[in-house]
Amino acid sequence: MAQNQISQEMQEQLDRTVRALQSNRMDACWVESREAALEKVRALLKPGCTAASGGSVTLAECGIMELLRSGDYQYLDRDTVPREELPALFRKSFSADVYLMSSNAVTEQGELYNVDGNGNRVAALIYGPESVIVVAGVNKIVKDIPEAIRRVKELTAPKNVQRLNQKTGCAACGTCVGLNGDMAAGCKAEQRICCSYVVSGYQRFPNRIKVILVAESLGY
Repeated sequence: MAQNQISQEMQEQLDRTVRALQSNRMDACWVESREAALEKVRALLKPGCTAASGGSVTLAECGIMELLRSGDYQYLDRDTVPREELPALFRKSFSADVYLMSSNAVTEQGELYNVDGNGNRVAALIYGPESVIVVAGVNKIVKDIPEAIRRVKELTAPKNVQRLNQKTGCAACGTCVGLNGDMAAGCKAEQRICCSYVVSGYQRFPNRIKVILVAESLGY
């Protein structure tokens, strides 16, 4: 996306969000396109490093999954192991040099909001890997945590359960049955993907989390 296609309003939102993330001791920046995000990630990865990732449409759309599978890194690929071996791979991911993921929402106040089913992605975000790289499209920027909660219930969770072919309330009706309840309100479906809720604010370890915002709509 060329610079002249990015509105002044979007630039200001991206700048504001980057400053807030930096104030919370995250290494944040924004780039104009998914191609630029790919190159930014490439520059952050050391050849031969051990890398792992959470499930992410955004990473795939940016070409980052192809990069991880290029052979230049020791990638712990969750898509290449049998289902029964996933728990062991997830635990191994906690020792990775770098963990890559997107975020369900990024607030203009400098917070990351993420909701998981298994919890492996948010666990790695919180603790374990030496470095965490978060890539998120501008569509995921919200004003605050209440707006982030609503975004997940109205858009992120329904889109993802449909993509994963899970049988939940939001897959059937297109929005969370707990939309008007508190953060954790929702269905009781066995395949529910909203089980663990994590807000990342001010960080004890500066710049461990690196956030790359992209001036494009990416993922859910």
